[in-house]
Formats: sequence, C-alpha cells, structure tokens
Amino acid sequence: MVKQSKRTKALQEKASETALPLDEAVALLKTFNNTKFDQSVEVAMRLGVDPKQADQIVRSSIVLPHGIGRTLKVIVFAKGDKVDEATEAGADEVGGPELADKIKGGWTDFDVCIAAPDMMGVVGPLGRILGPRGLMPSPRAGTVTPDVAKMIKEYKAGKVEFRNDSGGNVHAVVGKLSFDAAKLSENVRAFVDHVTALKPTAVKGQYVKGIAVSATMSPSVRVQSA
Repeated sequence: MVKQSKRTKALQEKASETALPLDEAVALLKTFNNTKFDQSVEVAMRLGVDPKQADQIVRSSIVLPHGIGRTLKVIVFAKGDKVDEATEAGADEVGGPELADKIKGGWTDFDVCIAAPDMMGVVGPLGRILGPRGLMPSPRAGTVTPDVAKMIKEYKAGKVEFRNDSGGNVHAVVGKLSFDAAKLSENVRAFVDHVTALKPTAVKGQYVKGIAVSATMSPSVRVQSA
C-alpha cells in the first residue's frame, strides 16, 4: 500500500465527497494550489458508451476559450508552398522524409503532429511509433488537412484532442491552477458541453455518468452534471 504524504491527506480531507456545482468545484480545486509549480488542471468525464462498438466512439477536438496555459509544440509534414505556410503559421518544425527519419530514430519531443494529405505516404509508416503516443495525424481529428496553417494556429491557441478510453472515459487538460476561477470554469464548461453534444445516436440511457476536475498533484473534485 502506497504511503500518503501529509499534504495529500490534508487535501483529501478538504475534498468534497458529494458533487458540487461547477463554480464551487473549481473554487475548491484552486485551494489545492500549494505546490512550487503551476499545476495543470484536467477534466474527466465518465460516459455511458460501449467502447467496443465503433458507433459509440466519442472523439473530437476543441479550442478552449482561454487556452491551456502552455504553448504546444507542433510539427508538420508538408512540401511545396505548404512548407512556407506552416512556418509562417508558427510550426516548430516542418519537413518530409528527413523529419520521418528523425522520428524513426526515436525523436518524439512534440505535442501535435499535422500532415498535409499528400504527405501521408511518408507519415503512414510512422503509425507504430506515433499511434501509441496519440500523435498520429488523422482526418477525423483534423490533423490531416490541406489547411495546415489554420490547424497550427488552432493548436497554438489551445486546442485539445480527446477520445474515449477502454473504460468509456474522456479527459483533457483545461488550464492551470493559476488561471482565474471564472476562466477555468468557462474552459471546463466548454469541454463538457462539447462532449455532451457528441452523444452517439447508438447510446441508450444515461450518457454522462460522472464529471470530475483535478490538478496534477491533487485529489479530484466531483462536478454536478447539468
């Protein structure tokens, strides 16, 4: 059994056992800000989906109103005019076969990988490396697109991707504990509303079964569903 620190025990005593309205949950979470670094805040939703059914997969992305508190490192696979477009839009690295070779050599120091459609022949073989890390470009996620500049700007502005896991849960970073409480609440609400609107038609019964917010080194706080 893992021994809990005094700090963890103290925070768990403060955590509410009942679900709270969103604004109250965020206010409580912000009282857990007693570390030497700015903790990331994450929202998690437990959904009433069957992850084994393809028509019940919940996957999308959203640009949060107030970003996530850090700038994502974005790489782009492009050629021709798209190289200049990607560079001007703020891509951290742009390339083709040489960039693929760099990744095959073990380099994965980036947060988002975007590819122009005509580069998928180069990107495809990277699936075994990028796939398990959630970095593989996908048309469904919008990371395979002819408009690479637009996608780069969205991710730099705080766009987050999500997909339900094998337990039917979705989660995403929605900011930092240093954020103003109102901005954190707006980010969480935007994410929850977006996921709620994605309810697959094949899902019967209760869709959103639970919502919680937490920080990097804090207990979770349950949030009341709408």
